[in-house]
Amino acid sequence: MLPVAESIREVTGLVPEALPEDVLRSPEPLVLRGVVGQWPMVRAARESAAAAIAYLKRFDHRGMPVVATVAPPEAAGRVFYAEDISGFNFRREKIPLAVALDTLRKYLDDPAPPSIYVASTTIDTFLPGFRDENAIDFGARDPLASIWIGNRSRIPAHQDVPDNLACVVAGRRRVTLFPPDQLENLYIGPLDHTPAGQAVSLVDFHAPDHARFPKFAEAMRHARGAVLEPGDAVLIPSMWWHHMEGLDGFNVLVNYWWRQVPAWMDTPMNALMLAIMCVRDLPPAERAIWKDVFDHYVFDYDEAGVAGHIPEAARRVLSSPLDEARVRHLRTLLLQRLNR
Repeated sequence: MLPVAESIREVTGLVPEALPEDVLRSPEPLVLRGVVGQWPMVRAARESAAAAIAYLKRFDHRGMPVVATVAPPEAAGRVFYAEDISGFNFRREKIPLAVALDTLRKYLDDPAPPSIYVASTTIDTFLPGFRDENAIDFGARDPLASIWIGNRSRIPAHQDVPDNLACVVAGRRRVTLFPPDQLENLYIGPLDHTPAGQAVSLVDFHAPDHARFPKFAEAMRHARGAVLEPGDAVLIPSMWWHHMEGLDGFNVLVNYWWRQVPAWMDTPMNALMLAIMCVRDLPPAERAIWKDVFDHYVFDYDEAGVAGHIPEAARRVLSSPLDEARVRHLRTLLLQRLNR
């Protein structure tokens, strides 16, 4: 792993019952040292991996199977594509959570185990009661809470639209972050054929091919990093690139996703996909016209300048900000047009 240029700024002395608003709204990443250190899950993990596994099993509903990502030992924990990018280097299996936990325990001391990764599993569905004992107060926010369980893993750099508070509760994790403007330097793979839903960097951070990816060195000059111990958390703001590594034979991460905008707003990724479909391959002169249109109505939008000549009650979607009713109207209109 290459050294990063800068450490992520750290905050200490916080408690999960009272996270400050300036932390939850931070535009820059933060490491919150020890913030969930008193969680029962963390205390069990500090005792041993076996104790952490036993603690998780207390909440296993033994109902719906979880989805485990499994890769051979030669993958060395890297959840990635096959060599030619046409497929992937892993398979997915539906298995009971207890089976996944027992298998992870079986391989704890194996120097070259198969990779086992139970990713993005909704806590309230699969581990009911866990959050009652391991809680964070987000105030009026209602984040999606997920758990990630596995052995040593390497998750390629990717972005998420929501803000993300990721809490390490077992094992250690190395996190490497990049500002959103490093898109060009991270060599992102396909948007519509991804390992886990998000487009990822094609660079192997453990063995970067600088001949193939020459701009990656520039990305690393903007990187920020930290190694997180059980009880630590990292606040990853929306659209910051993050490369995550589980460093031990048993690792558990609990994370929370939320957006700073109303829940009825759609993801900008859908707009990007539509723009690729409808705008990107237009003749250059037409594309330039539409760039001006997008600036006018979206990126440089000023209601008075754009719609001031329209009576306020008649502006419809040109009113700013939008509300839920107008967004529902837009979504219905868009679906009707796409389904013609």
